Amino acid sequence: MDSTPTTRSAAPRRPNARGQGELLREEIVSCAVQMLDELADDEALSLRAIARALSISPTSVYLYFPDRDALVLAAMQRCHEDMVQTASVAEARYEAPASRLRARILAQAAWAQEHAGLYKVMHESKASRRPGMPFKEALLARTAAAIQECIDAGAAPPGDPLTLALDLRAAVIGMLSLRINEPNLPWPPLAEQVDRFLSKLVGLPPSTQPDDRGL
Repeated sequence: MDSTPTTRSAAPRRPNARGQGELLREEIVSCAVQMLDELADDEALSLRAIARALSISPTSVYLYFPDRDALVLAAMQRCHEDMVQTASVAEARYEAPASRLRARILAQAAWAQEHAGLYKVMHESKASRRPGMPFKEALLARTAAAIQECIDAGAAPPGDPLTLALDLRAAVIGMLSLRINEPNLPWPPLAEQVDRFLSKLVGLPPSTQPDDRGL
C-alpha cells in the first residue's frame, strides 16, 4: 500500500497550455520538495503519490522524470539553490567579512532547522551519496570565498580557505544532523556553537553580534 502522504487535495486539474510544460515540471519538483520534507526519506517518496497530489496522471510525471531518483535529484538541487540564496541574502546585511561569514553559516543552520526532513534527505539519504551532483559544490565554494575574505581582511589567520571550508562544513553538518536526530540532548544555543566552530576552525575572534542568539 502506498503510504506516501498527499500534500494537496486532488481537485480536477486543467491541462497546461501549449508551451507551458516547464511549469508542470516545476510544480512536480515543488510537490516533491514538500513531500520529502514531511517524509524525511527519499525512498518513501512515490511518483504516483506526486501525481495524485497534483491531479495528473502518473504518465505526466514520467514524462519529466524517468524514475524516483531523478525526481529526488531535482528536488535536492532546488533545496541547495535555496540554501545558497538564503545564505547570500543573510550575508549581504553586513560589511565586515567575519560578520558576513557568520551570517552565512547561521542562515544555513536556520534553513536546516526549518526544513529538518529535507536536510536529512540532502545529507543522510542514499540519494545524497550519489556522484555527479555539482550543485552541491556551490555552498562549499561560497563558504571558501567568504573565509578567503576574512583572511584577506586580517580577521582570520592565513590558511587554505578550501580546507577550512571543508572543516567547517563537516562540523556544521554533523552538528545539525545530531540536533535533528537527537533533539533531547542538552544542546547549547546554536549560534554559540557556530561561533565556537568559527573561532576554533577558522580563527575568527569571538563574535560581538547580538542577533541570532535564539537559534
